[in-house]
Amino acid sequence: MAGPHIHIPYKKIEDYLYFIKKHQLNLEIYFSSNILDSLKESDIIKFKEKLDYNLSISIHGPFMDLSPGALDSKVRAVTIERFLSIFDIAKILKPNVVVFHSGYEKWKYSHRIDKWLEGSLITWNHILPIAVERGIKIAIENIFEDEPTNLRLLMEKMGSQYFGICFDTGHFNLFSRTPLEEWLNQLKPYILELHLHDNNKNLDEHKAIGDGTFDFDTLFSALIGKKVLYTLEAHTPEDVIKSLNRLKSYNLSA
Repeated sequence: MAGPHIHIPYKKIEDYLYFIKKHQLNLEIYFSSNILDSLKESDIIKFKEKLDYNLSISIHGPFMDLSPGALDSKVRAVTIERFLSIFDIAKILKPNVVVFHSGYEKWKYSHRIDKWLEGSLITWNHILPIAVERGIKIAIENIFEDEPTNLRLLMEKMGSQYFGICFDTGHFNLFSRTPLEEWLNQLKPYILELHLHDNNKNLDEHKAIGDGTFDFDTLFSALIGKKVLYTLEAHTPEDVIKSLNRLKSYNLSA
């Protein structure tokens, strides 16, 4: 895969277009449901023409109010509809990876991973064949998980090289009650992408890597030689540059 990607919402790209083009950044572009409602194919074509350099693109799908593991079949149906619409955009942008949230919250599901998993398998078995057909990998991101079992079980059940994990360092740092080593023990074979940002374990601050308390040394050491996509999720241009510079000190294979 290409060098690090920078996460940015589609609606913010115009604001930072000069910065993006100046540094010729690879991008992970987030499309919210609201954006999908108004977006036309011609908008995406014009947008792609503005990025007049050779860049690598990934996509982050919508997540607000969506639930891939929903018990309610109608909620699942809306989620599937939203997720499928991303692949219309993908026909034009040709991303290598599309990231979706897991949607698992242990309190909401009363610790019933099996119930969440049942609904999730229905959702992802609708989506995955399209991704495989187009040569796009799906990466499921940890959000509120405090341990990795639900994600490992989903990976095992799906059993596809096109279906893996997007490990988010900031979310781990904020929500996990399980050591990083255990997450890596269970999920390392499935990690396709990393979301790299930092915090001090009290807010999802999206700081530059190394400006919080996450153990990047352990993470990067464990992944030496493994080909993954590195995506920076710092929220300011200054922290993007800081993160890019700090990545250079690690022996990364992306």
